[in-house]
Formats: sequence, structure tokens, C-alpha cells
Amino acid sequence: MGHGGNVIDELMADHREVAEMFSRMQAMAGGQELRDLVDEITIELVRHSVAEEQYLYPAVREHVEGGGRMADKEIEDHSRVEKILKQLEKMDTADAKMGPLVQQLMAEVTAHIQDEESNLFPMLRRACTSEQLDDLGDKIRRAKAMAPTRPHPAAPSTPMASKLLAPGAGLVDRARDFVTGRGKS
Repeated sequence: MGHGGNVIDELMADHREVAEMFSRMQAMAGGQELRDLVDEITIELVRHSVAEEQYLYPAVREHVEGGGRMADKEIEDHSRVEKILKQLEKMDTADAKMGPLVQQLMAEVTAHIQDEESNLFPMLRRACTSEQLDDLGDKIRRAKAMAPTRPHPAAPSTPMASKLLAPGAGLVDRARDFVTGRGKS
């Protein structure tokens, strides 16, 4: 979760982590091992998305030409993924709909990652100083540490609302995770 480095290095490390989890997931048939991995992926994707919405996308809006349009598209991607995660959270691994939904999740997230790494990150790297990128990396790591661990698709995705509400939701989610043992595999 906290890898170090500037914002781009931090987020790309998250991307590699999720891609590795997706590879493990494709080899699974179902059962508790799949449930645990879906929960682990959910935790990482929710934390990552919240941090991006709080700090990355505002920086893109501020520093990158056409950044508002780019940020809006990325937030729409997050919204679709969060709705899929919410469905998966409630689903039994034996449900016939789980496999196709997992495939949809992997396709959405993989496309999002490719778009960020091919378009958004290079533009941000050109538009910001190394100090700005390092500062954003620090903010992203702090945000991920406080972020929720469960999908909350109805929560506002504006940076200010997220900064105000995410720590409380994160605290509740982490308490629920502790009590249930979720994310400890």
C-alpha cells in the first residue's frame, strides 16, 4: 500500500500490485480463497481510488492542459469500478454471476490503468516539478492510510467531500474489517 517515491511511482506500484492479484485470481476456481482475494483487491482499489480523487485529479485539473476533462473521465471510471466492487462484496463465490463480474472488473481496471499510465501520468510528469510530484506522493500515501476499505458508491467524489468524509468511513471500515477478519489473509 505505501510504496514510496513520487506520485507516479507510488500509483504505478499500486497498479502492478493489482495486476499481480488479478493474475492470481484468474487461477482460482472459487471458495474462501477467492473471497479473500476479492476482498484484498477491493481494499486496495478503494484506497487507491479515494487517494487519487483527493489529490491526483485536483493536481491534474490544476497543472495539465485539458486536465478537467481527463479527471472527470477517470472519476467516471472509478464510479463504474466501485459499483462492480459493491456487487462483488455481497456475492457468494459460488454464484454463477461472479465469474463474469470479476472479468468485467479486471477489464475496467486494466483499461483505467493503461489510460493513466499512457496518457495522464506522462502529461502530469511534464507539467509538474519533481518536488510537486514528491509532495503528491506523500499526500497519496497519507490518504490511502486513512481511506475506506469498502466501496461506497453513493459517497461524494469531490476532493473536499472525500477529504472530510473518507477518514470517518475509513475508520468504520477498518473496525468492521478487524472484527470480521476481512483483509487479513
